[in-house]
Amino acid sequence: MKKWTTSNIPSQSGRTAIVTGANSGLGLETARALANKGAHVILACRSEERGKQALDKIKYDKPQGSVELALLDLSSLESVIKFTQSFKTQYNTLDLLINNAGVMTPPASKTVDGFELQIGVNYLGHFALTAGLFDLLKQGNDPRVITLSSLAHRWGKIELNSFSDISNYNSWREYGQSKIACLMFAIELDERLREAGISMKSSSAHPGGTKTDLQRHNLMSRVLDFMYMEASQGALPSLYCATELSSVSGSYIGPDGWFEMRGYPAPAKIAKQVHDKDCRKQLWDATEKMAEINFDVS
Repeated sequence: MKKWTTSNIPSQSGRTAIVTGANSGLGLETARALANKGAHVILACRSEERGKQALDKIKYDKPQGSVELALLDLSSLESVIKFTQSFKTQYNTLDLLINNAGVMTPPASKTVDGFELQIGVNYLGHFALTAGLFDLLKQGNDPRVITLSSLAHRWGKIELNSFSDISNYNSWREYGQSKIACLMFAIELDERLREAGISMKSSSAHPGGTKTDLQRHNLMSRVLDFMYMEASQGALPSLYCATELSSVSGSYIGPDGWFEMRGYPAPAKIAKQVHDKDCRKQLWDATEKMAEINFDVS
């Protein structure tokens, strides 16, 4: 694969995209690149103030496309429902959903629905969001769902009891679990789409080592700052999955350099446990019950 950059992104004119967590870091750079190529991008952000700042930054570039702000708090399933309902009153279709927002190794805490914060925001909220927008995605033009994972998925292990029990909290363990859940979701969604004969792509990406606000609780990232890429390059794997015409559904894309920490988009290594079909099905079924959602891929 040649060194793929934003110059390789084809025109996104006429396409509508949602990018969660678009107020900073990877989300901001992803939204910026899509808007610069002509897409209409909805910045789905928790903070109105930071969302407006991101909106102004993108508009300053005078993009070919357009941007708007919509409030979304992925730590609240009620907020997810309100967001999807509001979106459906304004749009009949959706072409791109970039499940980008996330939290990383925060102090022990829970979402308003009682889930451990990382699994709740990084995985459960995006599962619910994708389910709520699924009918509109089916009507999209070359519709794609891209769910962000991480190198941390390699040490992740699904332990359903820990989704709501933080009495034995370990921030890195729970982060790894949230990110393997995201990757398993992307691959399971791809398989269900294929089985249903639905022409939609579900892929996953990871940014390697990237300088973002996500690292604020991570002492190691500050010590090894020199190894980390700028957010504009860390966003390339997501943008590749979202826009590259030859991208394959079910793929996992990350940087091609040393230990997948730096570089340009290329197929990334998937941990063995992600291929456990029984575990993926169990995770999907349990998530539907926890979130009280029926995500029927048909």
